[in-house]
Amino acid sequence: MALTSADDLSRVYTLLRDALSQDESVRKPAEATLAACENRPGFCSCLLEIIGAKDLGQQSDARWLASVYFKNSISRYWRTRRDSPGISDAEKPHLRNRLLNLIREENNQVAVQLALLISKIARVDYPRDWPELFPTLLQKLQSPDVLTTQRVYLVLNQTLKELSTKRLAADQRNFAEVTAQYFEYTWHHWCTDTQGILQGLRTLLAGPQTAILASDQDQALRLTCERWMLCLKVLRRMLVHGFQSDVKSVQEVGPVKDVCPAFLQALQEFLQYRIGLKHGQVLQAFVDKACLRLMKIFIEVQSTHPYSFSNRAVLPPVLEFCYIHITEPKEENLPFEVFLIKCMIFLQNVIECVAYRPNKSGRVVGQSTPTLEEAKGNLARQAEEILVSLLDKQRLVVLCEIIIRRYFVLTPADLEEWSNDPELFHHEQDAGQYKDKLRPSAESLYLSLFESHRELLAPVVVSILKQASEGCPPAAPGADIQITPALLLKDAAYDAVGTAYYDLHDYIDFKSWWEAALVHEISNLHPNGRILRRRVVWLLGKWVNKIKDELRKPVYNALISLLGDGDLAVQLAVCLALQSLIDDVHFYEEEFVEYVPTCLRLLIQFMERAQEFESKLQIFNLVVLIIDRLGEKIVPCVEKILAFLPRVWQDSEGQSLLQIQVMLALQRLLVALGPRSPICYEILFPILQYSSDVNQPDELNMLEDGMQLWQTTLKTAPVMVPQLMNLFPHLVAVMERSFDHLQAAMIIIESYILLGGADFLRLHANGVTKIFDIVVGNVKERGMLCTLPVIDLLIQCFPTDAPALLEGILQKLLVLVVSGRDEADLVKASAGAVLARVSVQNSAFFAQFTSQPSLSLALQQSGVAVSDQSALFLFFDAWLDKVDSLTSMSKRKLCALSLCMLLTISQPQVLDRLVQILSVCTSVLHETEEDNDSSISGYDYNSAEDGCMGPVESEDSRKRQVINADPINKVPLALFLKEKLQTCAQLHGNAAFNTAMGRLHPTLLDQLQQIMQS
Repeated sequence: MALTSADDLSRVYTLLRDALSQDESVRKPAEATLAACENRPGFCSCLLEIIGAKDLGQQSDARWLASVYFKNSISRYWRTRRDSPGISDAEKPHLRNRLLNLIREENNQVAVQLALLISKIARVDYPRDWPELFPTLLQKLQSPDVLTTQRVYLVLNQTLKELSTKRLAADQRNFAEVTAQYFEYTWHHWCTDTQGILQGLRTLLAGPQTAILASDQDQALRLTCERWMLCLKVLRRMLVHGFQSDVKSVQEVGPVKDVCPAFLQALQEFLQYRIGLKHGQVLQAFVDKACLRLMKIFIEVQSTHPYSFSNRAVLPPVLEFCYIHITEPKEENLPFEVFLIKCMIFLQNVIECVAYRPNKSGRVVGQSTPTLEEAKGNLARQAEEILVSLLDKQRLVVLCEIIIRRYFVLTPADLEEWSNDPELFHHEQDAGQYKDKLRPSAESLYLSLFESHRELLAPVVVSILKQASEGCPPAAPGADIQITPALLLKDAAYDAVGTAYYDLHDYIDFKSWWEAALVHEISNLHPNGRILRRRVVWLLGKWVNKIKDELRKPVYNALISLLGDGDLAVQLAVCLALQSLIDDVHFYEEEFVEYVPTCLRLLIQFMERAQEFESKLQIFNLVVLIIDRLGEKIVPCVEKILAFLPRVWQDSEGQSLLQIQVMLALQRLLVALGPRSPICYEILFPILQYSSDVNQPDELNMLEDGMQLWQTTLKTAPVMVPQLMNLFPHLVAVMERSFDHLQAAMIIIESYILLGGADFLRLHANGVTKIFDIVVGNVKERGMLCTLPVIDLLIQCFPTDAPALLEGILQKLLVLVVSGRDEADLVKASAGAVLARVSVQNSAFFAQFTSQPSLSLALQQSGVAVSDQSALFLFFDAWLDKVDSLTSMSKRKLCALSLCMLLTISQPQVLDRLVQILSVCTSVLHETEEDNDSSISGYDYNSAEDGCMGPVESEDSRKRQVINADPINKVPLALFLKEKLQTCAQLHGNAAFNTAMGRLHPTLLDQLQQIMQS
């Protein structure tokens, strides 16, 4: 029923007021009713009337909530949907027109929601159903009222933001048309507002501030500032998205050179006025935001239109501006770190810009018209000339030195943070947030400089290192250390050497440096020495490629001794350094094994002391890595590790990342222990029980790792134990949930078959059957190809019991081979190979299986006509076409043996297929090398005992035993074929048999006779 009357409007308003109530008994029913009304005709019109009601000026909360519900309704129901009537086409024009009339909204929160509403509708309706949107907005911009124009720019910004995300060519053309309509007008408005704001700032700084702040003039200034900011956002969107990137078009984007100089001039003036504004003042916040927004425009425009930005009126002054502010910052601008970060990002982008690097390839001889690449090359050379002239060698050296001496140096604020919370300090330093923090930004710029100018800057860094080392020589053991500027500079120099380790590899003799200085820095345990201790440890992790041979053991010894350091930041740095050394190609466990007991003991103590989750995760990652790299050499420490793991598991409750690391540690331990793995079972099975349970709360994060741990447990188990056997129902639950872990599940089932033998099949036959029934026919090619080998293994190990158990699955496979139109040939061939094994190892069951009425019915239901042919011959006819898809020699031999078994059937259809059968068998005989002396006489396929596996220590041994016990590998195919051909002749009579043999191609007949005679 539509909501159209005044009573409906009143009821909706009452519901909105109730939905804002603090009383849950009132709020919940109101919210439910409003949600139910969202798709009712007229609901949005009612909301819009409430939003625009002038007599509800004091009820802004209800109006705001109405706008939120309106926005949600648009998101869900504006587009036409089949399952819901949504908002009717008759109602939409009224809503669009009404929204445009409500643009001059005085309440800021409601105004923002209205802008979002218009933008969401514009994304769907513009330009086809709402062509008047932008002309109407442009008309409203003619108004002299500042609030009206400010609200129009608010709408325009949100709308352009929404439309800029559309990527179809037609949508981008529409955006370009809007840009052409609005750019000049917006630019004019921005210039006018800029002059007004600058004049207002001059007046504010010249007169008594308290009086001006309270005046109407100041209120107008603030409104103008808001409009100025919105204009700037609109200009940025139009510059970045309204013109095709000149990297693609190689066409100059004219507005770039027109607006960027004015942006730079405004930025410089804002920075001058910023000095006089009081900290915390509203206008100072605006100036800060304006400066950052202007720098953001330079960064984005340079990235989008690098060739247009390289104009001599744009790139040189902006680059000079950023260089000066980085190298010569004024004292009053130092707290404005975010602005310096933007300057560094811009400078880094320019240095790394690929468009400014000319292509060295030449021009095609005789070509008169420049190609696109040649045009890009010309523009790149022009930009390169500008960069070389502005960033000459002297300036690059100065920039490098300033970065090291000023931005790499730890500040008093850094040292205070280190003292208050060393763990947080370490993680923030290690995070590398180069777009958010000043020092990481400086490090990123420093690396960009090295990438382009290594030969120039490497000697500079080495010189700074030498000066810093001479200015602050290593303190004697036990001597007091003071935190001086020289010590902080030395730390900065070490930082520079570690950050650019790749480029400084050939400039520093690391071994001599270690022996002369670093080992002494790391040995002094004075509290103030923590600065250099941490930096040297960090350096060791960076220069790991230089730490090899005889240098390894001294470094191991020094680092492990620092694991007991009293400073948590130093200890965490040691963990990272050890991780780099142990994970290195030059790591040899023989060199490290003597340190393992001490290292693990200190890591366990450190783990108990650490408070931050990130710290614990970092420490435990190192423990897992040590277990992994040491392999069997970790066995002497297993008892200590196993005593430690339960505490970590309990303490990490609710922290799945750390619990996953515990499971990884257990996996590594199981692999290292091999047949001795049962010593882990006391801690292992509770964890395995929890992690493989699909109903535990962290199932989404932990199940995959739990499945891997389960696989490893089975593979390393010497014998089956009750706890492991009782865990199998969890696998059934996993497969009932989804096929996400299908491959792991098949590996687990395979391990259970090999390890558990007949006991496993007896206890979990129903579960195994249920899993295969869920999978077969319901997964794609990859899933079937990892499932079929496991079914084959089950039949091979239990030829008497398994076929009857899997009768329903075998029926699915036969139907798949005969009528599986959408299945890949390899899947059909592999499914046929499974049935072939049944026919070879349990021929009596196969004969009974293929003659069942239920099988014929299943084939008929799948669209196969079976009136004139039995299911057996339908299967063999379909399968013979796919046998060549099999590449495994054992599978091809199995197929040949199965076809030989077909020769013993006394039905005349066998002779009709004799040519195809002998063709396959002859082909396989040529591919295999067999022992001609072996004999098959007296071999009975049914004599293979079910569950013949004996107790062996590893899964590889169990697999080898299964392969050796496979009757397929024991039967000589040539003799077997000869015997079955003789049986066939006896069954059908020599005359009929010879007639069928006469249809063979002479070449095939000769090959067959040669094989038989040999």
